Amino acid sequence: MEKQLEGDETTPPLFDANGGAAGSSEAPVTSSSSEPPARDGWNSKVEYFLAQVGFSVGLGNVWRFPYLCHQNGGGAFLLLYVLLMLLVGIPLFFLELAAGQSIRQGSIGVWKYISPKLCGIGYSSCVVCFFVAVYYNVIIGWSLFYLGNSFQYPLPWEQCPEQGNTTECEARSPTTYFWYRKALDITDSIEETGQFNVSLTCCLLAAWTIVCLGMFKGIKTSAKVMYFSSIFPYVVLFCFLVRGLLLDGAREGIVHMFYPKLEIWGSVQVWRQAATQVFFALGLGFGSVIAYSSYNPKNNNCHRDAFTVSLINFLTSLLATLVVFAVLGFRAKNTVMACVASNVEKFSEQYLRSAGPGQSWVPSFNFSDPGSVGMEEYRSWFHAHGAQIPGNLTDCDLEKEMQKGAQGTGLAFIAFTEAMSLLPGSPFWSALFFLMLLNLGLSTMFGTMEGILAPLTDHFKVLARNKTKLTVSCCALGFLIGLLFTQRCGSYFVSMFDDYTATLPLIIVVVFETFSVSWLYGADRFLDDIEVMLGWRPSVIYKYLWKYVILLAMLGLLAASLIHMVAQRPTYMAWNQEKASEEVLQYPDWALALLSLLIIFAMMPVPLGFLHATLRSRAARRAKGGPTGFQAVPTDDKWETPLTDMSDQGANAPIPPIPQGAPGPARTEDRPHFLRNQQAGHLTAETSYDYLDQSPNKVGVFVAAAAGTLALMAAVYCIYNKLYTKQQYQHTQLQDHSELTLDPPENPPMIFLHGPMGDGRERPGGYGSLSATPSVISIPPSLTPPPRVSPFPPLHRSSHSLRTISAKDLEKSFL
Repeated sequence: MEKQLEGDETTPPLFDANGGAAGSSEAPVTSSSSEPPARDGWNSKVEYFLAQVGFSVGLGNVWRFPYLCHQNGGGAFLLLYVLLMLLVGIPLFFLELAAGQSIRQGSIGVWKYISPKLCGIGYSSCVVCFFVAVYYNVIIGWSLFYLGNSFQYPLPWEQCPEQGNTTECEARSPTTYFWYRKALDITDSIEETGQFNVSLTCCLLAAWTIVCLGMFKGIKTSAKVMYFSSIFPYVVLFCFLVRGLLLDGAREGIVHMFYPKLEIWGSVQVWRQAATQVFFALGLGFGSVIAYSSYNPKNNNCHRDAFTVSLINFLTSLLATLVVFAVLGFRAKNTVMACVASNVEKFSEQYLRSAGPGQSWVPSFNFSDPGSVGMEEYRSWFHAHGAQIPGNLTDCDLEKEMQKGAQGTGLAFIAFTEAMSLLPGSPFWSALFFLMLLNLGLSTMFGTMEGILAPLTDHFKVLARNKTKLTVSCCALGFLIGLLFTQRCGSYFVSMFDDYTATLPLIIVVVFETFSVSWLYGADRFLDDIEVMLGWRPSVIYKYLWKYVILLAMLGLLAASLIHMVAQRPTYMAWNQEKASEEVLQYPDWALALLSLLIIFAMMPVPLGFLHATLRSRAARRAKGGPTGFQAVPTDDKWETPLTDMSDQGANAPIPPIPQGAPGPARTEDRPHFLRNQQAGHLTAETSYDYLDQSPNKVGVFVAAAAGTLALMAAVYCIYNKLYTKQQYQHTQLQDHSELTLDPPENPPMIFLHGPMGDGRERPGGYGSLSATPSVISIPPSLTPPPRVSPFPPLHRSSHSLRTISAKDLEKSFL
């Protein structure tokens, strides 16, 4: 690996996709204009560092980490997060940094270097990166929309509009109304597509234009933008921290956030959420970390970079959490104090109407002045005498108030926005906040796009020669697909992509990456390469972490995610206009089918790449008329003299003679391949040559095991689904089928919802009834036909209430 990197930047790789010498049929690379330019590099370590930090520190640090920390034990979750960061996050981050820096290729080239049969891992990373980029830029578009509306006084979300559905606004809050009605103009469910939101479509176009301009000439332009986009968010966070700590309620918010709840350590769900947050916080599996590190010089201390970037990422999450809960504490304190004043005023009116009786529950505080009553005073009195007090008095709980709207986009666009509207000079703070979100999103988008462009341009020469066109084309395609998210129901698709489409594929990609390096390539061999690259050998603990701890942890995370998805049908939060509140709805069957297809599409390159490389390798060997592989080489045989360094001479380097007595290839014509293969692996005179053709065999076993595992999971699911369906619908025949007819009429009618064909006879156990309308039948929901596409069926379904369907629709469901 090192010898290959010591050569000239334009030197072609020593091996082609089949493992043969690249120079066997091609001329060496020249400076002709038809060839791609030399690989770019960072102008300084500062640019690289800002790029890595900008990619890893994103929107999730601002709104997802604070929510998880607060909901899952506060300080206890922080300890769990740090533990998983040390055992899983940093070692995996170091692995990707070292692989990219050593091989100096994108994700496709890195895994193809280890084995041509693993190139599909890189393609899967590119696909997942594109999925993430498509919906992530929509969030940047939302930030642009709010940023544009921040230059108004008063802010448009500070008060309810004078015209329109003011009832909906007054039932919740002006910020909630503005988010759902003005910004998103949202539908009641994902099934109501609606028309395009023109404002958000324009903002999405602006977002993709900014990304395209920033990536126009690769890292040469994006690195310059990073100086602002990576540093500016920290300036804003520190400003908000200072301002937030001076607000009334900041102390309560921070105390609530850090209050330890150690019992959460016994919850598997909390471990899964902490591991997932570590996983996404560092951007593992995207290929962006590999792409950025591939532009580094080979002697860069990537081990120190792994710890430094991870530490900065964690401290940023901690800083953002302090800021968020200081401001949310201020917001919650204002809301709770308003609640106290309202309840005290109600009590005062009630007391004046019923003066005399009930003197025992008269409070000691001055209830004639509601504004002077403290929160603790009111709550103590309410808990002691609330059951005796007539009227509709309510408890004013600060903890419950802080939990409202504190997740995902609700935190940034509802809760935090409402808090800023209470500050003096609210337009200034609002513009500053959304400008910060814009920069956080852009720095992550640059890394995500680099995870797509770098592997493709490294692997395909025609794309490398037209990198600008490729960048513009990717951005244009991303905008066109992003129109899906600018419909009135678009935010529901954003939630679906964010929750499911990226999670499982990325976990599977990281599992493949870890296994490939630690078992196929060999953890010891990889540490040898790092030692040659850095000049010192990392601790042997990385070997055991990569081979056992991390691999088992990632498989456990994958299993927990799959079980969670199967055990509970995926849901999303929808906005009900009539109720003016959010409600949990299940994804329809077509949405689950789309979700499943996207996950399968993201993972298909792995088996397809393995199959393509295997067939191509066998075809090449048959064309040579030789055996299908090299003969085994004894592990105790060694070269008598070291190999000649061929890295600076490219593919046309002279082939040194094989020393007498040294093991060689099975056939004479395979000697160039053999020697270059050993040279590329840093094998010297003291190294045993026991690594000839073992990797492909290991890859085959691994892919076969992975395919078998997936097949077993599919079989278990099918059995589960079959038993569930049988149990759910085994007693679903109707007692009266007189109104049910089929075309042609001579066929017997189907009167069973899920079972054998009906023959007109009554059977015990059935229930149902004909409604007053002859053509309509009323049946319990549990008797409705099973959905045609149901990858994740619900475990429970109510069968007490009746719903009405037409006989015609019922007939269609039988077919």
